[in-house]
Amino acid sequence: MNRKDRLDAFGGTALLGVTLLLAFNQILVKWVNTGLQPVFFAGLRSALAIGFVALWLVWRGRPPQLKRADLWPGLLIGTVFAAEFLCLFLALDLTAVSRASVIFYSMPVWFALLAHFLLPGERLTVTRLAGLALAFTGTAWAILSRSPETEGSLAGDLLALGGALGWAGTAIVARASRLRAAGPEMQLFWMVLVSAPILLLAAPLFGPLIREVTPLHIVGLIFQSSIVVAGGFIGWLWLLSVYPAATVASFSFLTPILAIFLGWMFLGESVTPALLWAAGLVGLGIVLINRRTPKPAESVRSPGEG
Repeated sequence: MNRKDRLDAFGGTALLGVTLLLAFNQILVKWVNTGLQPVFFAGLRSALAIGFVALWLVWRGRPPQLKRADLWPGLLIGTVFAAEFLCLFLALDLTAVSRASVIFYSMPVWFALLAHFLLPGERLTVTRLAGLALAFTGTAWAILSRSPETEGSLAGDLLALGGALGWAGTAIVARASRLRAAGPEMQLFWMVLVSAPILLLAAPLFGPLIREVTPLHIVGLIFQSSIVVAGGFIGWLWLLSVYPAATVASFSFLTPILAIFLGWMFLGESVTPALLWAAGLVGLGIVLINRRTPKPAESVRSPGEG
């Protein structure tokens, strides 16, 4: 499909569907954690996802190619990816989905700060600084606004923040290293390929690998590896390749909002005014951070030009 300069009805529907899937994903992780130890679960998910992502690449006519020149950036992005999901899966074991989601989706704050120093053309503008301030305030508010009815722990909230930093780290490596030329699907393949052994080897350090596992937990694991990783992540990357990146990225503010609603619906989590205000600030900050002023000469160029 050719690249488009605005979001159409199909793109909006697909983007909303992927956003809802990623929000529901955190509910699913918290539930599967009751049957499988979180780090072990994350490692199994990456291990199974290797096959699903490879099948996708083969179907696309681009079977995985592990180039020697990509080895070090591939190892780096996979290691950071492992740290990201180690933190997130542990966070969802220790704190509420709603809180973890608001904090985890503060990722654009940390990416924008790192990109300002590490990526050409990603300088902070007044608008983006305002977005950073709002999203940072919302993140801090989510962590500090604890009340008697609040589920979870401070350790869980801080682990969610660690996950956000890891997510920003993978985005920086993908943009700043030679993996940029490999494309997003091969980047994802490196992530799951490297993270799987790291997480599986680290898992025994975090307690027994099996909790009270049932066949439904295994179904949840397979759903995670196929639909969420090989489907949702690749779907998100595809949307970024077709529609304006700022528009697609701005939709990520919906994920914590949807996660708050789903956490209340499925898990009976408390929804406090402070958390809603925190989510609103993070969401507005994300929109401002991703806002771009298109250059007239570049606004309608296709990806293959220049």
